[in-house]
Amino acid sequence: MDTDEKTCRSCGSRGLKSVLDLGHTPLADALLTRDDLNSVEPVYPLEAAFCPACSLMQILETVPPDVLFCRDYPYYSSFSDALLKHSRENALALIESRGLGPESLVVEIASNDGYLLKNFVKNGVPCLGIDPAEGPARVAEDSGVPTLTAFFTKELAEELRGLGRAADAVIANNVLAHAADTNGFLDGVRTLLKEDGVAVMEVPYVKDLIDNCEFDTIYHEHLCYFSLTSLNNLFRRHSLYINDVKRLGIHGGSLRIYAGRKDGANASVRDMLAEETDKGVDSFAYYDDFGLKVRNIKTGLRNMLTGLKESGKRIAAYGAAAKGSTLLNYIGLGRETIDFVADRNIHKQGRFMPGKRIPICGPERITELMPDFVLILAWNFAEEIIRQQDEYRRRGGRFILPLPVWKIE
Repeated sequence: MDTDEKTCRSCGSRGLKSVLDLGHTPLADALLTRDDLNSVEPVYPLEAAFCPACSLMQILETVPPDVLFCRDYPYYSSFSDALLKHSRENALALIESRGLGPESLVVEIASNDGYLLKNFVKNGVPCLGIDPAEGPARVAEDSGVPTLTAFFTKELAEELRGLGRAADAVIANNVLAHAADTNGFLDGVRTLLKEDGVAVMEVPYVKDLIDNCEFDTIYHEHLCYFSLTSLNNLFRRHSLYINDVKRLGIHGGSLRIYAGRKDGANASVRDMLAEETDKGVDSFAYYDDFGLKVRNIKTGLRNMLTGLKESGKRIAAYGAAAKGSTLLNYIGLGRETIDFVADRNIHKQGRFMPGKRIPICGPERITELMPDFVLILAWNFAEEIIRQQDEYRRRGGRFILPLPVWKIE
């Protein structure tokens, strides 16, 4: 794809530089039903590029949001114990640090099945979830979390503000990268936020992505891959200011930023910006050899797995996650190598992985069939998965972790 024809999602500049081309792939969360197996899946270009003007890494193709996120969206956050614990701690810390109570309002954008907001409900803090996915939004409502089934836009923010629903805190975890209109999204956040309110957002950290070769976190839902530098450039253009930042281990390495209408960056922000400049994260040279490293991973992992299969070993996988779809399709691993994919999410069971059409089963199939190896596709929750599958391991099963260098445990 000619990157010269594309403009940056953040600053509008031309001259984007290609970082990694994963070819044409199906949508990572578009799990197939049995009826779908007779149809041809749509595929879309998946190429990441870097903007020298504002330091944002991004993909070049925009799939319409209503195709990605509405009906049959299979991701339900509450199926991960680790994510529930992470979110509960985040909510309770915010209640304490901001003094949130019955007169406050917390709005979460991309609230999914209410996994985080239910902590505010439990503590008597009024809240509102906004999410376009009908299934998760319905589950949230049923669990007592008020939820609007809609995409968050500047227009929706203005409507809520007009109804007197300005927010003391706006939470947006792992959604800024999904927003097709990046700038409109932040305009909406600023509109919704009270003058002294705080916007708390979590995003996967591009430095960890590059350093650990986490190429499988690149898929069509993830339009942007942020450094603090690129976030700072983006937020300031919308008169929002990042005043605190924390590095988190979740999802292979993330940032949690705290932003508001007033500029008051603490030392954590200043230090990380300086570190990124020192490491070159704000320049293309940092990303230049990423594609070569990913191609080497593809060759090594594929050779290892096909070698195991040719020697008579049985291989399953765990985690019908979007990152798993990227990995399977890019490396070229189908049913000739992987017998099935296990997942706790009942909304995924009985379906098939996009592109490679590997069947998705419940986790109990692992101990029932006892494959020799289980490839952990959802490696960001590897500890949780291995702990859940303790019986499999006791009976001699082995786990394969694919990144950044594959290893067997």
